[in-house]
Amino acid sequence: MDRKIDVKDISDKVKPGRKTHKASVDRFDPSSTIYVRSVKGVYQRLRKFMGWFLLLLFIVLPLIPWDGHQAILFDIENNRYHIFNLTIFPQDLTLLAWIFIIAAFGLFFFTTYLGRVWCGYTCPQTVWTFIFIWFEELFEGKANKRRKLDESPWNGNKIWRKAAKHACWWLVALMTGLAFASYFVPVYELYTSFFTLSASFALTFWVLFFSTCTYINAGWMRAIVCTHMCPYARFQSAMFDKDTFIVGYDAKRGESRGPRSRKADPKELGLGDCIDCDLCVQVCPTGIDIRDGLQYECINCGACIDACDQTMERMGYEKGLIAYTTEHKLTGAKTDILRPKIIGYGVVLSLMCGLFVWNLLTIKAIGFEVLRDRNALYRETNEGLVENAYTFKIINKTMEEQEYNLSVTGLPEPVWSGPTAIRVAPGEVFTQPVSIAVDPYELDKSILTIQFTVQDTDSDEQIQQESRFFSGGR
Repeated sequence: MDRKIDVKDISDKVKPGRKTHKASVDRFDPSSTIYVRSVKGVYQRLRKFMGWFLLLLFIVLPLIPWDGHQAILFDIENNRYHIFNLTIFPQDLTLLAWIFIIAAFGLFFFTTYLGRVWCGYTCPQTVWTFIFIWFEELFEGKANKRRKLDESPWNGNKIWRKAAKHACWWLVALMTGLAFASYFVPVYELYTSFFTLSASFALTFWVLFFSTCTYINAGWMRAIVCTHMCPYARFQSAMFDKDTFIVGYDAKRGESRGPRSRKADPKELGLGDCIDCDLCVQVCPTGIDIRDGLQYECINCGACIDACDQTMERMGYEKGLIAYTTEHKLTGAKTDILRPKIIGYGVVLSLMCGLFVWNLLTIKAIGFEVLRDRNALYRETNEGLVENAYTFKIINKTMEEQEYNLSVTGLPEPVWSGPTAIRVAPGEVFTQPVSIAVDPYELDKSILTIQFTVQDTDSDEQIQQESRFFSGGR
């Protein structure tokens, strides 16, 4: 059977009237430096707003006092996690699993609909990279000046500019490391001990570790993380389809590209609207040419859109040569927004959010666990009663001392040995051994199912745990 596989020719070809531009660096080479040119526009203002908002939120949240503790504090040492009014203990960490599931499906939903907007506007790597680039421009100038400075020999001017830039990078990185640590260590304790050099080795290590990671990732690696390390760039194609909104170049309108004067009529020259200024490449943080089509390195930041719109405005052409669009729209077809994949992700995401809220609302302020004595199923007392021993583990999940009443049901006239009322400190895991004795002649089974109850005396909230009572068949 003669079956042929169609082969697409992807070799570079120069079309008549088209000027080709080669990138100044190889974006696939981790040692290459990409000098990102600054650009202003609608999407860059949105990106900067999102970046500064998320950065300030990241720094400020642990600083907010809330009901005697930080608004957000993951106290690993004491096994309690404060999120405003909510205090979560290890027994409730299923909430964390729900959060991860919701985040995953949220990422799938928005990626299918809007492409890699997470990468372009909210990813920490993107936010911190642009902050570091801002300091770079402040001390070393625009992209061309930075390139010339790097190529120039070392002298006093170059040394002070580089030193000032790296000092600011380290300052931002250190603030980032401290802000991250403040989610796990009380803020006052953290800053006081760190800056007085009295912090523990572990605390100092983790602050400096995250500071170093921030300095390396945002200062040196930058796009390398996006193109070589981030797994999201690799599996995003599984979520993309031809109706996904991406940053796209309208080749029908732009080709054939080429330079011309503002007064020239491109149709008379046989040219499209693209003047081949190469600005879309110069402003791209990952160094790609969006005119080559959809590429996994594109982070949907919209920098090339703003740069192209400015060029179109200067030339007197219609904006939108590069825009947020879909592959269907670029080919003249209709974009289908409400498609099965979007609806499916939306339904699952809504279901997961509902289950998370239900789980959150049903959390008990009391944690209760019953452990039977493993040394003996039962024993006989001097009075001839059958006795079973249990150990209660009671957790007070509130931030105030609580009093609880203990009781048992399912047994005829049980004799309780141990306290029936206890007081438990805030966040304490209280261990209480008790024993239950019953007259064996009152029992009709060798194994009975019983219920232990712990009840809060103030709120009347209660929680029950099932256990077994053994009598040995008597």
